[in-house]
Order: sequence, then C-alpha cells, then structure tokens
Amino acid sequence: MSVDAATVKRIGRLARIRIEEDEVAGYQNELNAILGFVEQLDEVDVSGVEPMTSVTPMQLRRRDDVVTDGGYADKVVSNAPLTEDNFFMVPKVVE
Repeated sequence: MSVDAATVKRIGRLARIRIEEDEVAGYQNELNAILGFVEQLDEVDVSGVEPMTSVTPMQLRRRDDVVTDGGYADKVVSNAPLTEDNFFMVPKVVE
C-alpha cells in the first residue's frame, strides 16, 4: 500500500494538522515507511501463538467485592449547613 500526496493532505485535515506544501513529501515518505513495516508484520506466521496481554505472564489481583465501611450517612452530613434525607443540599447555580 502506498500513500500519495492527496492522502497525506486528507490525513492532515482529518487530524487538524496544518501541513505545508513543502512538508507533504516528507510526511508521505514517513507514512509509506510505517506502512511498509506493517506489511512486513503481515508476513509473520502467528498461527498457534496464543493471544496475550503482556510479555510477562501475570495474574490479575482480585478480591471479593464486599462493603467494608459505611452505613453512617447521618454522621457524614452532620456538619453540612443544609441536608435532606442524608443528602447534601446546595444552592441552585444554573438558571
């Protein structure tokens, strides 16, 4: 796959990057080099390679999802200037 000057300009417009006319050729060469490398990766045989999320084996640390604190909402709102049903009340700021 090869990128032409029109594609470089379109990518720049989509990315909201101003690309001057004298810079198009440089970006075109860089994008073509990147795409060439990606095409090389397509040649690698990965049939039988298990998908992985990291290069080192790891296990996710997990814990039970249990409530270990709480149940005292009345104490939480006790210092608030205005509350209702254990909720903070604040003045309206948007009209």
